[in-house]
Amino acid sequence: MLKVFAYLVKRNDLQTKDFIDYYENNHVPLIRSLAPTPPVYKRHYVVRGDAFNVGEGSLDFDVVTEVGFADRGAFEAWITAVSAGPAGERVAADEARFLDRSRTRTCVIEEHVTDG
Repeated sequence: MLKVFAYLVKRNDLQTKDFIDYYENNHVPLIRSLAPTPPVYKRHYVVRGDAFNVGEGSLDFDVVTEVGFADRGAFEAWITAVSAGPAGERVAADEARFLDRSRTRTCVIEEHVTDG
């Protein structure tokens, strides 16, 4: 499975609860309307102020979005569907409503899982 993590930053003028609400209730449905939902599509929101967040001050993102695909071809088809042409323009405009797009970072990851 090919997995991609995107480290995203909310707009400064949004409260965290409003950011999460918009992402979950507006952006996710938009993405799902433009392309089939990937086998893995998760959002991991940073919980600020938790005692277990060692080094929290150095975190420069608000959510890690995880998407997973059967293979690179499936990922490339999905990313084209949500980023090219009119669909891509809709996604970019929507992201501008809740993200600081200039700070988005992404990476392909290699996952290793320990069972038991």
